[in-house]
Amino acid sequence: MRTIVNISLPANLNSVVEQELSLGNYASKSEFFRTLLRSWMEERLAKSLEESRKELKAGRGKSLTSLSDIR
Repeated sequence: MRTIVNISLPANLNSVVEQELSLGNYASKSEFFRTLLRSWMEERLAKSLEESRKELKAGRGKSLTSLSDIR
Protein backbone atom coordinates (compact mmCIF):
# COMPACT_ATOMS: atom_id res chain seq x y z
CA MET A 1 0.00 0.00 0.00
CA ARG A 2 1.25 3.47 -0.82
CA THR A 3 0.88 6.64 1.20
CA ILE A 4 0.73 10.01 -0.51
CA VAL A 5 3.12 12.58 0.93
CA ASN A 6 3.10 16.16 -0.30
CA ILE A 7 6.21 18.28 0.01
CA SER A 8 6.97 21.90 -0.66
CA LEU A 9 10.24 22.82 -2.39
CA PRO A 10 11.87 26.17 -3.08
CA ALA A 11 12.01 26.97 -6.79
CA ASN A 12 15.74 26.21 -7.10
CA LEU A 13 15.36 22.70 -5.64
CA ASN A 14 12.30 22.01 -7.77
CA SER A 15 14.37 23.01 -10.81
CA VAL A 16 16.95 20.38 -9.91
CA VAL A 17 14.25 17.70 -9.72
CA GLU A 18 12.66 18.89 -12.98
CA GLN A 19 16.05 18.82 -14.71
CA GLU A 20 16.66 15.23 -13.60
CA LEU A 21 13.24 14.30 -14.99
CA SER A 22 13.89 16.05 -18.29
CA LEU A 23 17.22 14.24 -18.63
CA GLY A 24 15.36 10.95 -18.28
CA ASN A 25 17.16 9.98 -15.09
CA TYR A 26 13.84 9.42 -13.31
CA ALA A 27 10.36 8.61 -14.56
CA SER A 28 8.61 10.77 -11.97
CA LYS A 29 9.19 13.04 -9.00
CA SER A 30 8.08 10.18 -6.78
CA GLU A 31 10.78 7.93 -8.24
CA PHE A 32 13.37 10.67 -7.67
CA PHE A 33 12.47 10.99 -3.99
CA ARG A 34 12.15 7.22 -3.42
CA THR A 35 15.66 6.79 -4.84
CA LEU A 36 16.96 9.61 -2.66
CA LEU A 37 15.36 8.14 0.46
CA ARG A 38 16.67 4.63 -0.26
CA SER A 39 20.17 6.02 -0.74
CA TRP A 40 19.94 7.89 2.56
CA MET A 41 18.78 4.72 4.33
CA GLU A 42 21.64 2.70 2.82
CA GLU A 43 24.13 5.33 4.02
CA ARG A 44 22.76 5.14 7.56
CA LEU A 45 22.99 1.36 7.52
CA ALA A 46 26.56 1.47 6.21
CA LYS A 47 27.56 3.91 8.98
CA SER A 48 25.91 1.72 11.61
CA LEU A 49 27.72 -1.37 10.32
CA GLU A 50 31.04 0.47 10.34
CA GLU A 51 30.47 1.56 13.94
CA SER A 52 29.69 -2.05 14.86
CA ARG A 53 32.90 -3.24 13.19
CA LYS A 54 34.90 -0.68 15.17
CA GLU A 55 33.29 -1.84 18.42
CA LEU A 56 34.13 -5.45 17.61
CA LYS A 57 37.75 -4.58 16.81
CA ALA A 58 37.98 -2.67 20.08
CA GLY A 59 36.77 -5.73 21.97
CA ARG A 60 33.40 -4.28 22.90
CA GLY A 61 31.43 -6.80 20.86
CA LYS A 62 29.17 -9.52 22.16
CA SER A 63 28.82 -13.02 20.71
CA LEU A 64 25.21 -13.94 20.09
CA THR A 65 24.12 -17.54 20.26
CA SER A 66 20.37 -16.94 20.03
CA LEU A 67 17.86 -14.16 19.48
CA SER A 68 17.38 -13.87 23.23
CA ASP A 69 21.00 -12.60 23.47
CA ILE A 70 20.01 -9.42 21.64
CA ARG A 71 18.29 -7.97 24.69
